Amino acid sequence: MNVSGIEIEVIKKDIKNMHLNVLPPEGRVRISAPYGTSDDAINLFAVKQISWIKKQVEKYKSQERQTEREYVTGESHYLWGRRYKLEVNHSNRSNNVELKANKLLLTVRKNSTQKQRENVMNEWYRAELKAKLPAIIKEWEDKIGVKVNDVRVKNMRTRWGTCNAKDKRIWLNLQLAKKPVYCLEYIVVHELVHLLEKNHTPAFVKYLDTFIPSWRVIKDELNSFIMDRYLEE
Repeated sequence: MNVSGIEIEVIKKDIKNMHLNVLPPEGRVRISAPYGTSDDAINLFAVKQISWIKKQVEKYKSQERQTEREYVTGESHYLWGRRYKLEVNHSNRSNNVELKANKLLLTVRKNSTQKQRENVMNEWYRAELKAKLPAIIKEWEDKIGVKVNDVRVKNMRTRWGTCNAKDKRIWLNLQLAKKPVYCLEYIVVHELVHLLEKNHTPAFVKYLDTFIPSWRVIKDELNSFIMDRYLEE
C-alpha cells in the first residue's frame, strides 16, 4: 500500500485492533490489521497517522549509519556498549579474538579477506552473547513464569528479537553483543512476555511495565545506536 508516497507493508492476522509500526534501521512502515479489515479502512487509518509516520521515517533515514567495516587495525569495535580499538595480528596457526585492556586483538591468517575477518569476529560475538544468555534467560523465566524451549542467535536487519510463541522459540540479534547488557535484557524480557501475550496488546504493554518499568527508555536508546551494515543470516 502506498500512502502519500510512503510504501506501507500490510499484514493481516488474528488480532482485534490495527497496529502501526515504523521499524529500524531503515524506517520500514508496517500496519498489522485484523482479518477482514478492508483496504479502505487500512488506508484511512494510515492517512490519519501520516504526519507521525513521516516524522518517524525521516528520523531513521537521517540516523547515522556505521560505515562498512574493513576489520583492520585502528577501527573501533564494541562489546557490551564499550568501545575497543581493533588490532589485527597474523598467524598461520589459528584464528582468534582476545580482549586486552582497551584493545580487541584479532588474529587471522596473513592473506585473510575482509569477509573472513568479519566471520571470525561474528563467531566471537556469538560466543560472547551465548555465554551471557543462560543466566539472563533463567532469571527472567523465573520472574515472568514462562519456559522457553529454544534460544537462537542470528544477524537480523530490522529486529532485535523475535518469538515463535507456538514453539516457544526466541531469536536474538547477534548485534546485541555490541550493546549494553541491559539492552539484551530488555529484548529477552520482551520476547519472553510474548509467551504470555502473543501480540502487542495493552496487556502486553502492562506486562512490560510490570517486569521492566524503564523499557521505553531502553527501547529508545537501543534504536538510537549507530547500526552496523551487515547482511541478514
